[in-house]
Amino acid sequence: MDFDTDYSMTIGGKAVAGAGTFDVLNPANEQVIAQAPDCSREQLDEAVAAARAAFPAWSATPIAERRKAVLALAGAIAANAEGLKRLLTREQGKPHADAMNDVLGGAGWLQGASTLDLPETVNEDTDVRRSITRHVPIGVVGAIAPWNFPVILAMFKVAPALMAGNTIVLKPSPFTPLTTLKIGELAREILPPGVLNVVSGGDSLGPWMTSHPGIDKISFTGSTQTGRKVMASAADSLKRITLELGGNDAAIVMPDVDVEKVAEQLFWAAFRNTGQICIASKRMYVHKDIYEPLKKAIADYAATVKMGDGAEQGTQLGPIQNKQQYQRVLELIADAKANGYPFLIGGEASTAPGYFVPITILDNPPENARIVQEEQFGPVLPLLKVDSIEEALERANASEYGLGGSVWSSDIDAALAVGERLQTGTVWINETQHLSPLVSFAGHKQSGLGVENGIDGLLEYTNTQTIVVRKG
Repeated sequence: MDFDTDYSMTIGGKAVAGAGTFDVLNPANEQVIAQAPDCSREQLDEAVAAARAAFPAWSATPIAERRKAVLALAGAIAANAEGLKRLLTREQGKPHADAMNDVLGGAGWLQGASTLDLPETVNEDTDVRRSITRHVPIGVVGAIAPWNFPVILAMFKVAPALMAGNTIVLKPSPFTPLTTLKIGELAREILPPGVLNVVSGGDSLGPWMTSHPGIDKISFTGSTQTGRKVMASAADSLKRITLELGGNDAAIVMPDVDVEKVAEQLFWAAFRNTGQICIASKRMYVHKDIYEPLKKAIADYAATVKMGDGAEQGTQLGPIQNKQQYQRVLELIADAKANGYPFLIGGEASTAPGYFVPITILDNPPENARIVQEEQFGPVLPLLKVDSIEEALERANASEYGLGGSVWSSDIDAALAVGERLQTGTVWINETQHLSPLVSFAGHKQSGLGVENGIDGLLEYTNTQTIVVRKG
């Protein structure tokens, strides 16, 4: 497979050129690296029609056969991981090691989800009647994936949708379409035509999908603001929806931690993938007894981390992925400066080409600061001093978001008691960002609707059907 040229959409099992093309940039140098196909409304209609035509046979395929196909796709992605990794770094910006984790993570998600089975519940089995509840596929799924983890977050949707017996129209972000288009190319050799269609396009394509009458369910990962628009658009035809949206995750650091041991872990909890993770620690509440030594330890470690082109050896953090997000992060930094908030490190935009924002850590800005209240989605972290853990909990929960949170302590039981009071879908104790295809992942409040992963995530791609048989 050629990973450097020949980017085509997959519709009905065939390579399809776009009605036009659009530029894809390398965020490390702002250079155009490829032209991606731009899907027209008519081509979207073709993709939806192909998925709908493939649905009867695919949904009737025994789950054991669907499992084999999903595993085969996982194997094909893993076998091509080296080329996919390099392509992903070029379009996304993340270092090669992180790009490989994204690619192999996508393969692993397919593999993990393939072990799940659809449950069937016997509600009643008497001389009078037998009642069972089962779960049947919905139909055509429109999957809209983001730019921060293009492969693994696409597979969050593809894996359960296929296992449940649905067919799919998958749209990658226009900022990172190339790797996903190549995965669509791999799928042509594995899945029946029309089962997995991959289309790419600009800002119009997403709304066309969410309002398309031939799509039965939308699964979207992205910002809360866009998620509201997706939900409104899907309402016209009562589409089923799964929304994994923004987060402003709080980390609570208790006074009994080993400062030197935990500083590096806390740094990566916030700055992995250049902070472009929905479940990154975006607010860090540190008890006053350890605030001064911990802030110094984190800042000292931050100064040792190399940021640069993800294709260069030794790079640990890449650029912001796109110009819009780059400008938003700079705006939040400018707001902090205008308000006189102190910085421990960073705070200046890079003068080199590329969307680079140096690692930036703020020293105890007020709770009402924009950098505390808003999701930054970049390499900027406010450290916040609290007088008590009760205060930390109150401030952590006073947010419209509720995706994830973490508690850090040498006393696991004490940390667990705190964590159970966090108003979030996932709570980590002494770590963050550990997810599994077998474990439910959901957001509370404005962080989403529905569930991804695990049996609950699989059931999101089904309709519930109860069959009652009167005996005799």
